[in-house]
Amino acid sequence: MDSAAILDIGVQTLVVAAKLAAPIVLTALAVGFAIALFQSVTQIQEVTLSFVPKIIGVAIALVVCGGWMIQSLVQFTQELFDRIPTLLNG
Repeated sequence: MDSAAILDIGVQTLVVAAKLAAPIVLTALAVGFAIALFQSVTQIQEVTLSFVPKIIGVAIALVVCGGWMIQSLVQFTQELFDRIPTLLNG
């Protein structure tokens, strides 16, 4: 197993992790921004106001994207397992 193969696996792992985290993080970001905008317009300064909408938004994102996320993770894992013989042989 050479360093190029290790770097390739590391890069692929980071890309898959970013793709899997993106729907959740972007949903939380969008909901947080919308709540912050609402708070600044209405001058409501409640810190905990964005907690429940973020939880609901993230739950909806998980329901919508959960199947795709699991499928991507299973596919990546299968590709890694398929590469084991070539990695061990050199």
